[in-house]
Amino acid sequence: MPVAAASYIALVEIAKANGLVLVLAEYLTHCFKRLAVEPDNLEALMPWNIKGLKAVK
Repeated sequence: MPVAAASYIALVEIAKANGLVLVLAEYLTHCFKRLAVEPDNLEALMPWNIKGLKAVK
C-alpha cells in the first residue's frame, strides 16, 4: 500500500508541476485506467506523453 500511495502522490505532484491542476481529475482518471491495464508502464502516464491533455497556466 505505501508504494501505491507514493505513486498517487507522485502523479499529483507531476500534474501540478505541469500546470494540470484544473484538469487533475481528467488526468488521474486517465492514469488509473491505464494503470489497470498496464501497471508497469509509468512513462506513458507522464503528462508530456498524453495526447490531448491541455495544461492550464
